[in-house]
Amino acid sequence: MVPSSPRALFLLLLILACPEPRASQNCLSKQQLLSAIRQLQQLLKGQETRFAEGIRHMKSRLAALQNSVSRVAPDAPPVSCPALNAPTDGRKFGSKYLVDHEVHFACNPGFRLVGPSSVVCLPNGTWTGEQPRCRDVDECVGLQPVCPQGTTCINTGGSFQCVSPECPEGSGNVSYVKTSPFQCERNPCPMDSRPCRHLPKTISFHYLSLPSNLKTPITLFRMATASAPGRAGPNSLRFGIVGGNSRGHFVMQRSDRQTGELILVQTLAGPQTLEVDVDMSEYLDRSFQANHVSKVTIFVSPYDF
Repeated sequence: MVPSSPRALFLLLLILACPEPRASQNCLSKQQLLSAIRQLQQLLKGQETRFAEGIRHMKSRLAALQNSVSRVAPDAPPVSCPALNAPTDGRKFGSKYLVDHEVHFACNPGFRLVGPSSVVCLPNGTWTGEQPRCRDVDECVGLQPVCPQGTTCINTGGSFQCVSPECPEGSGNVSYVKTSPFQCERNPCPMDSRPCRHLPKTISFHYLSLPSNLKTPITLFRMATASAPGRAGPNSLRFGIVGGNSRGHFVMQRSDRQTGELILVQTLAGPQTLEVDVDMSEYLDRSFQANHVSKVTIFVSPYDF
């Protein structure tokens, strides 16, 4: 009787199938060996069929389980927190807003972070803190001076400037004296010196800090006359731009009877520095009395804030 186990039958074939040179009466004949091989093939075919049926049964069970799970209420969408933007004049690190994800913040040079440097998305869909903002660092109010002696610190967006306004050098019978850190006055002119009287009676210095790409038009600076007590003031004023490197970015116009305004009419992209000299001339009964010049320096920041 031939063994029914595939393993046992295979071992028997190995034992009884003798090499031809060593054939003996204990070895299987060719016909017996072929018959045993056919039985083994049939046995393996049956095993393969039963194995395939088991696989199909397993796949059927898995499909039924999948259908059963699918009929259950669908999963709730993953919880996410509101999107965050980079703070003005700063940067944001992290673009995923799901639970347990972190977002980090940093400010550009010249600015300091106000608020948390990082936030985490909570399971209730909120962040662990308010979104921070970047505030300009006023270098001019620090304990240690940042400008050389004899200069004045002007805070600008994200930086600072050291300035030292100087009065014009005297020539001939015209000279100026500094009456404050930002103003010069002309010394009295000789009675017969008409050219002296047509030079600016006062020269003032003004420094403005502007963000880049500021929306225009916008008024930046005003100048007006003020009469001394007990003295009649001018009854006519004229305003104009008399110098600088403004290249048509500004206009000077009257806002009322005694005031002129410097208006920015073209958008400025930073960083850059512009200078514009504006003039106010005083007239009394159409007779020229004096003029005053304001030298306005504008520091345009590289940042939009």
